[in-house]
Amino acid sequence: MAASLAALALIDSTSFGTLLIPIWLLLAPGRVKAGRMLVYLGTIAVFYFAVGMAIVLGATTFIDDLGALLDTRPAMWVQLAVGVGLVVLSFRFDSKKSKEGGGRMTRWRERALGIESEPGAVKTRTGALPLVGLAIGAATLEVATMLPYLAAIGIVTTAGIGGAATTATMAGYCLVMIAPALVLMTARLVARNAVEPLLVKINDWMTKNAASTTGWIVGIVGFLVARDAAWRLGLLEQLLNR
Repeated sequence: MAASLAALALIDSTSFGTLLIPIWLLLAPGRVKAGRMLVYLGTIAVFYFAVGMAIVLGATTFIDDLGALLDTRPAMWVQLAVGVGLVVLSFRFDSKKSKEGGGRMTRWRERALGIESEPGAVKTRTGALPLVGLAIGAATLEVATMLPYLAAIGIVTTAGIGGAATTATMAGYCLVMIAPALVLMTARLVARNAVEPLLVKINDWMTKNAASTTGWIVGIVGFLVARDAAWRLGLLEQLLNR
């Protein structure tokens, strides 16, 4: 179970909020403010942990009723509609449109770090509230697509390891999830000239492919959800018997 959770956490670590935004922050002009990065990553981890524990507690309390509800035919039809809707939605993700958002995301980074570019100088504000807001905003946008995290929650919920162990496991998951960003931050602090070109390449690749990758993930999940519902409804069996 630990290996599965670690793998899922590392997949989660490559998301928009846990890797792309931290890389943008690390590419900001001037020396890296470790405190600011820790505020951002800490907020992400706490948000994920809070959401995860809320789902775990809810799942533990209502798991039996939820399972019975999902086995009803109306719920299966809803599941089928959701799956088909996700497949249709996946075609709306266009990698060309993602390039248009680069300038906007850069401005978000500058505001979050409190950097104001002026002729011949760069001013930095000390407030960390914009970073907290950026972290909460990014994590909130990812709630609907945190598929690896939901899979991890399912593993923990069905393991029956007890309340204390569940809490510690969820906290450990969130720490592993932000670990790659922490490693990049440390590398940027101690070896800026060597690490910065790598950060630029990662940033460019993710910016270019983020939309299309998200589209593929949404489409695959939608297909699997729809296929499961269609099979349980007997639609696939009827189709194959024709």
